[in-house]
Order: sequence, then C-alpha cells, then structure tokens
Amino acid sequence: QFIILVNMQTKLQQTPLKALPAKASSKGVSRCVLPPRSVVAKAAHNETSNTPSLGQRFAAAGAATLMGASVLAGGAPALASEFDLLAEPKPTTSYYIDDAGALSKSTKSDLDKKLKDLEEKTGYRVEVLTLRKLEYETDAFSYTDKILKNWYPSKDELDTKGAILVMTSGKEGAVSGGDSFMNAVGEELLDSIVGDQIPIYTEQEKYNLTVESTVDRIAAKLEGKEVPDGPMREDQSRRRTFRTKEETDKSKNVTTTVVLSLLLIACVVPMLQYYGYVAKD
Repeated sequence: QFIILVNMQTKLQQTPLKALPAKASSKGVSRCVLPPRSVVAKAAHNETSNTPSLGQRFAAAGAATLMGASVLAGGAPALASEFDLLAEPKPTTSYYIDDAGALSKSTKSDLDKKLKDLEEKTGYRVEVLTLRKLEYETDAFSYTDKILKNWYPSKDELDTKGAILVMTSGKEGAVSGGDSFMNAVGEELLDSIVGDQIPIYTEQEKYNLTVESTVDRIAAKLEGKEVPDGPMREDQSRRRTFRTKEETDKSKNVTTTVVLSLLLIACVVPMLQYYGYVAKD
C-alpha cells in the first residue's frame, strides 16, 4: 500500500493540473480556477486502479518463473528416485520394474516370457529392475538386498528369488538374491555380469541389450545349459571400480571393529586418568 501511495503521489506531481477556463470577476480581473478536489481524487483513483498491486506483481513473477522452469525442463516428467523403487510392492503379474524408462515394449514382453518360463522350469524367480542412479545408498548390492528383503521378508521365501539391477546413469548394476539363487548362478558368472557385461553395455547406452543378455546368461546357468559368452573390454586396465557383496561385508566388519575399539578407548582412558588423579590425592 505504501508503494502504491508513493507511485500515486509521484504521478500526481508529474502531471500538471489542467486549469479550467478563466472566469471574469466582478471587478473585471480574470482569474484561473483550479479543478475541484473531487475531480483530482477521481483521476488519482482511476490511475491507481490501473496500477498492479504488490500481490499481483508477486503472482505474475511466480507464474513466469514456473513457466520458465517448465520450458527449460522441456516438459519432461519428473524422474523417480531410489525411494520410489523401494516403495514398489512385490511384482505379481510381471517380472520387471522399469523405473528408469529405459526398456522398449518388445524387451518388456520378452522378459515376461523368458522369466516366466524360467520360473516354471527351475523354480527360480528373477526380477529385472532399472534405475537412473543411486543418490543416498552408495552400494548397489545393498540396495538390491533391501528391495528383495522388502518383498520376501523370510529367508525361506527369499531363497529362490533373485534380482538384476541396472542403473542407466550410474553405468553399473548388481545381481543379488537368496542363498540358493546365488549359489546356483555362481561367483564366476556374477563377476562377469557385474564387472564387465553391465558396465560395457550401459556405457554404450545399450540398455535393452544389457538386460536381455544378462537374463539369457543367468537363465542358461540355472537351466544347466551352456552359458553364452559376455562382452570383453579391449582395454583390460579398465576394470570395475565398485565392491562386490563379499567385499562390502568385509569392510563393514572392519569398520564395526574399528568403531567399537575407538568407543572403548574413549570410555576407558578417561576413567584410568581419573583413577590416577584420585589415587595421587
């Protein structure tokens, strides 16, 4: 309101008042008659009503900001995070959750057919998960384990279940599951898939090939067939930079031991010092 009053006062000062036609007085002297105050007030009111209020200015600025953001975003939908995938219910009608939107319709159809046939023949149920990247959880194996434990809380139920995780932006992935599933797939094949196959194909942005080839190799292993060869890097110096599930578990044990040792030292040393001071006294 203060801004509006200042603007009104400024415009009134800058706008000269139009004098009414001169009238002759009874003494024969012409004089200039100013407009009545009601006319001036009405003109000021009309000028003020045409001036946007402070709230209208903020609303217009906010709308412009939102429109600009939508234009910069190109109208693309918001991408889901890792928490959305954790909140997904257990799949019952399909064998995939394409959270990253990286799979084609034909690939999704093939996955349902292959994985359903695999479950009917072997009893192993495998889910395919796609995600852009991990922002809060640092380890892909731990994240996959959380999803599986959320779907299959008991150890017996999880025993024959597995999941393949592919991250399109992170260019990595993981294969995890119950004890029977992991033992049936084998460490050698798991290391080949996670260490070479998924990183190589995702770096080339061949996400459909990444998923289909991984499913084919795991299905062949579980059915007792010959496992197709995976891709190999031409530059052997470029190897995986992530930790396997076993390496992660070992590092957790070491970290726990170090933390407990430090806590023990932090508690015992001050007590010994205090006992020494009291003994001297």
